[in-house]
Amino acid sequence: MENPGRPPQIVTAHQAGLIGCTQCGRVHRPGPGRCDRCGAPLVPRDTASLQRVWAWLIAGLVVYVPANLYPMLRTTQLGREYDNTIFGGVIELMHHGDIGVALIVFGASLVIPVSKFIAIAYLALSISRRVRLSAHRRHLLFEVVEFIGRWSMIDVFVVAILSSLVQLDFAATIRPGIAAVSFALSVAFTMLAALSFDPRLIWEDAD
Repeated sequence: MENPGRPPQIVTAHQAGLIGCTQCGRVHRPGPGRCDRCGAPLVPRDTASLQRVWAWLIAGLVVYVPANLYPMLRTTQLGREYDNTIFGGVIELMHHGDIGVALIVFGASLVIPVSKFIAIAYLALSISRRVRLSAHRRHLLFEVVEFIGRWSMIDVFVVAILSSLVQLDFAATIRPGIAAVSFALSVAFTMLAALSFDPRLIWEDAD
């Protein structure tokens, strides 16, 4: 008989042995290999996904360093060649009065990537360590990281567009530098790190 003075104990789906679909959220009993609603494969919580998260995150950090040290653009004007790094390009845009564009490049190339590194590392560490953020807030942080990942490619798109449009032979020519490849790889690796993270581990840790 339940004690009327105590609140009822809440049993989560994971504690009941159920498996939730990662695509539509429908809960299933163990047994079927695919979701009854959307047909996606049903997989239990993957604790080994944290190893893949750290591997992709470290790879992204490694290639992000040369992305900031080496030139992103190589500009040739009247026979003279100029190299611009990411931060150097931001300074030059501000020097020419394009503050709005400079802020966009600064946010997409420096603020967002660094914030993603910190957020993914925090989420991975929060699985095994006690943190202040609740499971709901951590899941919201994961959704934000997953959403803004694609917008980190703005700088690479700008380089690709300028390289294809500004080809005036001796007068002016713009070519991508080695940092463009490194930055693209860094964005791809961090996106893979976010995709490798199983958000259900957040709720399992809260349970």
